[in-house]
Amino acid sequence: MATHIDPEVERNEILRHYRRLLRTAKPFLQGNDAKLIKKAFNTSLEAHKEMRRKSGEPYILHPLAVAQIVVEEIGLGTTGIVAALLHDVVEDTPWEVADVEREFGQKVARIVDGLTKISGVFEYGTSEQAENFRKMLFTLSEDVRVILIKLADRLHNMRTLDSMPRHKQLKIASETIYLYAPLAHRLGLYAIKSELEDLYLKYTDTEIYKELVNKVRQSRSARNRFIKEFVTPIDEELQVQGFDYEIKGRPKSIYSILKKMRKQNITFEEVYDLFAIRIILDVPYEQEKAACWQVYSIVTDFYQPNPDRLRDWVSTPKANGYESLHTTVMSRAGQWVEVQIRSRRMDDIAEKGYAAHWKYKDSGTSPAESSLEAWINKVREMLETNNSSALEFMDEFRQNLFVKEVYAFTPKGKLVILPDKSTALDFAFEIHSQIGLQCLGAKVNQKLEPLSYQLRNGDQVEILTSQKQRPTEEWLNYVITSKARGRIREYLRDDKRTKAEDGRYLVEKRLELLGVEFSPDNVNRLLAHFNVYNPQDFYYRLAIGQIDGREIKESIFDPANEPPKMPSMLEPKAFDHEVQKIRGVNANMLVIGEQTEKFDYTIAPCCNPIPGDDVFGFETENGIVIHRTSCPKGVDLMSNYGNRIVRAKWTDQLELAFLAGLRIKGSDRVGLVNDVTRIISNALKVNMRSITIDSNDGMFEGQIMVFVNDTDHLNKLIQRLSKVNGVLQVERFAS
Repeated sequence: MATHIDPEVERNEILRHYRRLLRTAKPFLQGNDAKLIKKAFNTSLEAHKEMRRKSGEPYILHPLAVAQIVVEEIGLGTTGIVAALLHDVVEDTPWEVADVEREFGQKVARIVDGLTKISGVFEYGTSEQAENFRKMLFTLSEDVRVILIKLADRLHNMRTLDSMPRHKQLKIASETIYLYAPLAHRLGLYAIKSELEDLYLKYTDTEIYKELVNKVRQSRSARNRFIKEFVTPIDEELQVQGFDYEIKGRPKSIYSILKKMRKQNITFEEVYDLFAIRIILDVPYEQEKAACWQVYSIVTDFYQPNPDRLRDWVSTPKANGYESLHTTVMSRAGQWVEVQIRSRRMDDIAEKGYAAHWKYKDSGTSPAESSLEAWINKVREMLETNNSSALEFMDEFRQNLFVKEVYAFTPKGKLVILPDKSTALDFAFEIHSQIGLQCLGAKVNQKLEPLSYQLRNGDQVEILTSQKQRPTEEWLNYVITSKARGRIREYLRDDKRTKAEDGRYLVEKRLELLGVEFSPDNVNRLLAHFNVYNPQDFYYRLAIGQIDGREIKESIFDPANEPPKMPSMLEPKAFDHEVQKIRGVNANMLVIGEQTEKFDYTIAPCCNPIPGDDVFGFETENGIVIHRTSCPKGVDLMSNYGNRIVRAKWTDQLELAFLAGLRIKGSDRVGLVNDVTRIISNALKVNMRSITIDSNDGMFEGQIMVFVNDTDHLNKLIQRLSKVNGVLQVERFAS
């Protein structure tokens, strides 16, 4: 029976949220602003009045929450609040973009339009999500607030994901880690980026997430005690020198702790920088740099710095505007500690990213504004020059979000910032498209280097060009920036088109010579004879000499000959390579889909799920493939093909064996391998497929492939192996 909800209680709840929003926005409201916000609130309230969220609460609470995030956590003004309150009206109610423009003006209407999904039917194999991302990014290049509101919308959805069905949770969480967390990072919204990553982990790897949250919680009091002892001498000296400052300890996010554990293959206890100390200085803009270095000097008077861990983003800010001085020092307890030194303005920009730039823009105290503007210009350029599919575009765009950078210089000393792993050819295209297209090689620090040379920080690069140089297909392997890739592809496309026209002319002339009509039917005979899929390709190959025109003979067109069969365009299925039938898997072991029907399915070898793992099904043309929710490929599939994700859950299955991989580490001793294999074979009756162990300087590392029934069986095995004398670490890996 449905619970009765008192409309009066709901109304008061809605008003409470609305008043909180106005209180937060009050300090910067001017003139008509409050009236405009009230009008947007009433419009949204009326438009969504019959709607409820999955949790059962009135829908209006969602736009209100998004507007609250926009003002409180991102720092946008009235236009941002109004657009956030209205962000779903065009998508979910009878309102049109024209209505929004009439009532609230062009700026708000454009933002709301950018936030409205494309409706329509998408072909199998294309991605609705990717098309929507692309549409949203088109508006980003006009008004960055589109993305900032979208991030606020996504953050609220992630915070309230509990009420969604499982397959929706996976789709939304995967899109978040695939695009929205990197976007937040690129726009300098570190707090939002970290929360999105942690929430992703909470829903896709729940067990690990809970375990790490508990470990961080348990170590909190010891950590606070340590921080207090560590900062005391710094604190006293800063007071003596008359600084106006704040010191805080900032714990590392759960996601970044796990990332570090996996990357370095270490346990939670071995992650040394679980937190950072941040020193925030209240100093005038023109004194910031000197003050940061002065404080660095104070810190290193008390603690020995690690010379390899000094990061100076005060002199050269990151491309997303981040400015700070980082050093890692050795504490008296023998533990490394990261110390971040920055001004209040830098901290504001680090927390609120792009939006904080508006605040400092007018006062002329935001040098990083230009680098972010430059990035948005690059996005605009990418969108204008990109003719590839939405999926290819998304792939390239994401590569540009991970902002590890390399700093290089032109011969005249101009700084050029490119993504890490950029090459001399990327550098050439960054200077100018024409220079890129005619690039022969480069002189790096006065030494000749090839196009594929990978740039290092501080390189001085002079590009060598030639009028005769022409890009080739191979160049695509030498570049990573979307600008270079887009220009090379565009050139190759135009070149192919021109050559294909030459080829067509050759065919026409050849057929004329043979007295054969140039007709679609005869062209098809040629394609079938030379086993080529389409005319364009055939003409191109002829023009570049891959097909010899003299082989076009009269016999090909002889009506007495049966026309040869056209070559099939059906390539092997795209997902064949990632599908593997496993002996013993049967349709009764998993329930798949909303109606819990039983389907035939295959297990994905990229993550080898076993009963007990959290899994999802993915529809392919070959049937359903089962992946673990934490599978690295899963993020890609769920974020781009959310409509093909189906719920999957293990049932109480028969005793069947599944392949799982274990990685084992420890100190080497005589008889250790015997002890390990005895536990596997005798104690737990597990069949082992293979074992490899390498020993080096008294330590060993090994991999064991075993057949187990489910995760309980595997966990028991892990526990027993961990107790073997000399074994320091046992963990599962995707085989």
